[in-house]
Amino acid sequence: MTEPLLPPVSLDELDQLAARASTVMSRLRERVYAPQSQKTLDLRFNVRTAADMVGRSEKLIRDAEADGRLPPSAKDEETGRRIGYTLAEVNRMRAVFGTEPHRSTDDPAMVLAVQNFKGGVGKSTLVVHLAQFLALRGYRVCVIDCDSQASTSSIFGLNPDVDVNEDEDTLYPFFRHGGPTSLHYALRATYWPGIALIPANLGLYDAEYEFAARMVREQAFVLDRLRDGIDTIKDQFDVILLDPPPALGMISLSVLRAANALLIPAPPNNIDFGSTAHFLKMMEATLSEIAQSGGARSYAFVKIIATKMNDQKSAHVAIKRMMDAVFPLDMMKSVLKDSAEIDNSTANLATVYELTGPQVRTETHKRCRVYLDAVGREVDTLIRMTWPSHHAALRKEGVI
Repeated sequence: MTEPLLPPVSLDELDQLAARASTVMSRLRERVYAPQSQKTLDLRFNVRTAADMVGRSEKLIRDAEADGRLPPSAKDEETGRRIGYTLAEVNRMRAVFGTEPHRSTDDPAMVLAVQNFKGGVGKSTLVVHLAQFLALRGYRVCVIDCDSQASTSSIFGLNPDVDVNEDEDTLYPFFRHGGPTSLHYALRATYWPGIALIPANLGLYDAEYEFAARMVREQAFVLDRLRDGIDTIKDQFDVILLDPPPALGMISLSVLRAANALLIPAPPNNIDFGSTAHFLKMMEATLSEIAQSGGARSYAFVKIIATKMNDQKSAHVAIKRMMDAVFPLDMMKSVLKDSAEIDNSTANLATVYELTGPQVRTETHKRCRVYLDAVGREVDTLIRMTWPSHHAALRKEGVI
């Protein structure tokens, strides 16, 4: 018998590969989050930027500091110069001046799923940047990581293998038979003021098997379990962002049943566009079938967003033009462009919104912020259009 040219790879060798990869991630985490290995937010805003964020004048902020309604701006101990306001301090200003953008109690919480059954389309990138944009605006945001790969959890500063216990911290206990009746147990604050997180890790993948086993007996329970869980926490938030796994499985179906709006990331290339077309067809067929036993679901909006767009590639431009023609009312006007700035920040388990210092003064960073902000503003407007209490303000702004 002829000997194979390549020796077989054993399970022990696969285990060694996994161990080496884990070591690399641990070292990256130590480098990025040293010395306490806890991620922090170092953003500071000068009084002009803070005034724009709060919607009040610089004078009113100074007056509020003078009369004690607001604490004075922190100063550098050596120079005595103001060092700016943190996001938490900006949010306190919003509370003092009554300019918080929160929905009213009569407005429905926005449960927005960033969903596509194909991986590598920019789903997690979109989730984390959108969450942080909305938090900068003053919204109360919850991010639920439903993907066992846990990319979103990692960017929010957690090591899924160390900091997250699938039996205590993820959705998994809630999905299990006889599990908790509320999702409060899994909520944790993040280093971003205004953002709470329900993290994920590899153990969440086991829920797919348990869901499949229970599907025959308890279809309605399984498919609407996540929606029921979100109902227990949604009064605390304005926006709940769902980051599902990139596959058609039980958790993905639960996400589709739980969401009241969808954002579908789709890079403008033939393969990813074809995958998006299949996703839309599968989603409609699957939800229609499920509706026969679990009831129909509708969405406040369903929007397709072009991601990883490169204006220098003629194929991207042509396919984006085709997407606009095929989905004239469904495409978002803004796009998430391909950017070295996003790649570089992600390599350091961070986002573009977290960058500080000289790196934010480069033209690359400024361009990236422009289109990230454009995406955020467009989604922000779509969300506010679902809240009746915001309609008067939207009319005043000329949006509707």
